[in-house]
Amino acid sequence: NVSHELKTPLTSISGYAELIESGMAQGEQAKTFAGEIHKSANRLLTLINDIIRLSQMDAPMPDLKFEPVDLAQIATNTFEQLEMSARKVDVTLQLDAKQAVVEADRQMMDELLYTLCDNAIRYNVRGGSVKLEVRPVRDKVIVCVQDTGIGISPENQEHVFERFYRVDKARSRETGGTGLGLAITQNVVKLHHGGIKLNSTPGEGTTFLVRIPLKYI
Repeated sequence: NVSHELKTPLTSISGYAELIESGMAQGEQAKTFAGEIHKSANRLLTLINDIIRLSQMDAPMPDLKFEPVDLAQIATNTFEQLEMSARKVDVTLQLDAKQAVVEADRQMMDELLYTLCDNAIRYNVRGGSVKLEVRPVRDKVIVCVQDTGIGISPENQEHVFERFYRVDKARSRETGGTGLGLAITQNVVKLHHGGIKLNSTPGEGTTFLVRIPLKYI
């Protein structure tokens, strides 16, 4: 899977570069091809970073730095980072976050919320919305990411956390998806002794529900 995923953008980069180098592409066409090279290079970089991240999490003793982390603050920061992306596709962001301090790895919590919200924007529809809720409930914190997007069919729902699995391969490649985001998310949740599940209806949207214990056990 890894070799196949790496070959796809590399083949694109090599092909477009060869056309420019040979002089077959000039002017506006060369500019277009250069843009495709840039796009494929970014995809390759994202893919490599995701593979490295997964390998780090797979280590027998992953390097975790647990500290008090307010998930409400991380939720606010996440929406600030994604505001421009949401505007470009006409998606409204809604935040309902109550202070919820957990003992966790801050970088992993950033990745968790960012990945879920980024996916909710990527696979939404124009005029749609993404709602992020964070609330403490007894000895845990519940994080809920709800979108009004294209949804996931029942036969695909059981596979979405598998590495390199994509529900819509064409759209994933177009939006820069690597098929590793949800696998990383599931690993983050597991390393914090939490749980994650989804509910989705095709054509209506998807909801991811994450449970993180207040204290690392």
